Amino acid sequence: MAFLRPSFIEEASAFIRGDGLSLRPPAMTDFEAWAHVRRISRDALVPFEPQWASDELSRSAFRERVRLYQRNRRDGTGYAFFIFRDDDRSLIGALTFSNVRRGITQAASLGYWMGQPYTRQGNMQRALAAVLPFAFEDLRLHRLEAACLPHNHASQRVLEANGFVREGLARRYLRINGLWQDHVLFALIEEDWAA
Repeated sequence: MAFLRPSFIEEASAFIRGDGLSLRPPAMTDFEAWAHVRRISRDALVPFEPQWASDELSRSAFRERVRLYQRNRRDGTGYAFFIFRDDDRSLIGALTFSNVRRGITQAASLGYWMGQPYTRQGNMQRALAAVLPFAFEDLRLHRLEAACLPHNHASQRVLEANGFVREGLARRYLRINGLWQDHVLFALIEEDWAA
């Protein structure tokens, strides 16, 4: 049961403005900026992400990533956004809605990362706040889900500041940096966001 046509969602999500930030879908022209911020942030990102491939920062790997993002957007199963600072147009991070489920569920999984030089400045908190109307008004989702490593207190604060509620602990939930690890589960439902 399709609720929205992908073409409508593509138009609605082409560009999102936030508090000092702009979000838009990734493009191949972003490769150099993306590779740079990921390279200088590697030590900070690796402990919180799936294991990096040997060619993680290559142009060909980025091309495949962009193609996947475009295919997911076209199919209505995922929406990726790169986050840019308005003052200097720097690419500082990314945010994704993945595993979009329709029908009786109307839910998606939230993921995000922030370049190390841009952490602890409220950037992800503001980026998430900016994209929530897209999730609940344009995509018409009922529920957003997120998972954090138990020791990732900064990520948990981002979620809680945006109204997400801690729902429990999932044992050995995701394979992070090569190891199955426990995650704290959070969710935000549309009624709570609208209130």
